[in-house]
Amino acid sequence: MKRKLVIFGSGDIAQLAHFYFSTDSSFEVVAFTVDSEYIQAPIFCGLPVVAFEDIFSRYPVETHDMFIALSYSKLNAVRKEKYLAAKALGYTLANYISSRATVLNEGRIGDNCFILEDNTLQPFVTIGNNITLWSGNHIGHHSTIQDHTFIASHVVISGGVHIGEQCFIGVNATLRDHIKVEDKCVIGAGTLLLSDAEAEGVYIGQATERSRVPSSKLRKL
Repeated sequence: MKRKLVIFGSGDIAQLAHFYFSTDSSFEVVAFTVDSEYIQAPIFCGLPVVAFEDIFSRYPVETHDMFIALSYSKLNAVRKEKYLAAKALGYTLANYISSRATVLNEGRIGDNCFILEDNTLQPFVTIGNNITLWSGNHIGHHSTIQDHTFIASHVVISGGVHIGEQCFIGVNATLRDHIKVEDKCVIGAGTLLLSDAEAEGVYIGQATERSRVPSSKLRKL
């Protein structure tokens, strides 16, 4: 019998969480919840949207788990806040780990983690709580990702890397081995990080500039 699940959120990530949990997990999604002031419609994805203030009485912790389906807004602070609020009510926070991910770290994964398809977690990796790993990342051996961090797609994290809390790592970033990324860092898309990143640091790769030659002048295209 499937465990019943309530998803916190009513945006794109909540819709994606509903899809993944419904098609590739042992959970049955039964409702969505958000703070009452943010309810825009009573139904989302065909299921009721219930005020978070009322969730405890309507969907009790004894029979329901919860998943916080929020983005990296305010450097993951909003997702962290709701994660802690759900824990304070006594909810078990569910994980979604894709059946199409390669997970070799002997279950060293916290709760409320969203690990999508084509992620590779090598041996001796440790994943904290409330972590999002979007699709297609490589997490190298002996690396650690601490709580409330969001990693976008196709990021390469080499072996022995330590990533602190509430970090954001953008698409196609590459982190060399045995470096440390301190708390609340932003590593931008396409960044090549070769040394430690200081707390609250912002590291942005160089953007590609437009060529002076217009496409109409390219003879081979």
